[in-house]
Amino acid sequence: MKLAKLTATAALALSSIFVSAGIASAQPVQQLQPKGMNGSYIGAGVAAGVTNGGQQEDAATLGGNVQGRYAIPQSQVSVRGAALFGGNSTALIPMVTLDAPVAQNTNVYIGGGYSFQTEEGKASPLGNKNAPVITLGAESEVARNTVIYGDAKWGINAYKNSSADAVSLQAGVGYRF
Repeated sequence: MKLAKLTATAALALSSIFVSAGIASAQPVQQLQPKGMNGSYIGAGVAAGVTNGGQQEDAATLGGNVQGRYAIPQSQVSVRGAALFGGNSTALIPMVTLDAPVAQNTNVYIGGGYSFQTEEGKASPLGNKNAPVITLGAESEVARNTVIYGDAKWGINAYKNSSADAVSLQAGVGYRF
């Protein structure tokens, strides 16, 4: 008799585990991590070179930027491009970034690339010579298909005849597609 009660109790316990597992799997899973911003965009805004290399054609320069992001699907990696213009040269910068979601429709990103000056030796918001670049920024979709972004770009040894680094700050508005 004891064995029958023990077997019945075990069967009841096991059946409740299997039944409740089926119920639990039918429930939606709450997302623990913020969603972040998906998609690609292109935008434009201001660019401000905030450093000076100490030589002629090294002055801090105020200008503009055109930037874009291509989000690689199913990945936290993006390919980006920027053109920083102002002064007598334009810095063209291809980059790869790692994007981290921090809030609904918002990412921060860090990455690197290379700055190519259209007129090497002439001032742009990011120095006056070709140089490696590190970037840190944030982006957020604030309305349907409207993105705001801001970042800092650090050009390493980005001035001719100087070992100085260049720093440029960008902000803008973009169209997400």
